[in-house]
Amino acid sequence: MAAITITNVSKTYPGASAPSITDINLTIADGEFIVLVGPSGCGKSTLLRMVAGLEDITAGEVKIGDRVVNKVDPADRDIAMVFQNYALYPHMSVRENMAYGLKNRKTPKAEIEARVAEAARMLELGPYLDRKPRALSGGQRQRVAMGRAVVRQPAAFLFDEPLSNLDAKLRVSMRGEIRRLQKRLATTSLYVTHDQLEAMTLADRLVVLNAGRIEQVGAPLEIYHRPATTFVASFIGSPAMNLLDAEVDGNRLRIGGHVIETGRAVPAHGAVTLGIRAEDLHISATGLPFKVDFVEELGAQRLVHGSIDGQALVLSLDPKTPLQYEMCLSVISDKLHLFDTISGKRLEQAHTIPTLTPVLA
Repeated sequence: MAAITITNVSKTYPGASAPSITDINLTIADGEFIVLVGPSGCGKSTLLRMVAGLEDITAGEVKIGDRVVNKVDPADRDIAMVFQNYALYPHMSVRENMAYGLKNRKTPKAEIEARVAEAARMLELGPYLDRKPRALSGGQRQRVAMGRAVVRQPAAFLFDEPLSNLDAKLRVSMRGEIRRLQKRLATTSLYVTHDQLEAMTLADRLVVLNAGRIEQVGAPLEIYHRPATTFVASFIGSPAMNLLDAEVDGNRLRIGGHVIETGRAVPAHGAVTLGIRAEDLHISATGLPFKVDFVEELGAQRLVHGSIDGQALVLSLDPKTPLQYEMCLSVISDKLHLFDTISGKRLEQAHTIPTLTPVLA
């Protein structure tokens, strides 16, 4: 096992007008599970592949442990990678697929058998060791790919969207298997996904990427409750944070023709972007006038979609809560998030004791 240190790393493809990765700095502690998350094209897989040695580094440095690996071949980096498409040899059995890398490294036969047996036990693959990949389900094939990585006993695991080919139910169970396995082995892990729910449930720390740059690094709940930018606020969380155009007026926020008393010193003047999580809004006798457009019934949760002064808003409610076409909403003052309208960066706010914010017409 080893830490991974990424220092000032950039990547520019030949002929490209702009870098796909720009000045990335990140340290992954020994045994830590880091998830790179972001939309398609943000550079997360490119960054992973540079750590793996599958992409050249234009600038900067990658270290695995105490060794700079910029010029080290992928096979010599002491890493194991799990791919989206499983990458199993179709003519080999499960046992042979798992043992193949060890045989290439001239590992003694007895040790190969012991490692394969232990990995098969951990991943519940014992009954399938003599089957070919075509005789396995998608989830079983992914477990074989994980087993092939486990038997290597590498310094680090790299996962490139390993669950994206699985159906929704299987993705949930496989997330649990990956997390349990990583905790048991305590191996440094770097995991790529575009699925923010997957990222939230797996990570010790999230790295949110956008357009080749890091937007925020932190524990999942830290990022959820204190997003650093409007991009992070809109990407992390389901449903996404509501973002509304507002204007600061002293200790008040104006949304259209309505005013929210914040009960605190607001660190801005003029136009701001106001963020409110769907679960932090409450139905009240007076408040922001909310018009319902449609409702998503999700069983344990009800998402109510509507608008305030023409601005879209989503409200999360208990499914037993009675609804009307027009309602009034209030919000706890400490649950308001303010962002600069131009840069999108979070505006730090002075906190007060949380109170249910009255909204004046």
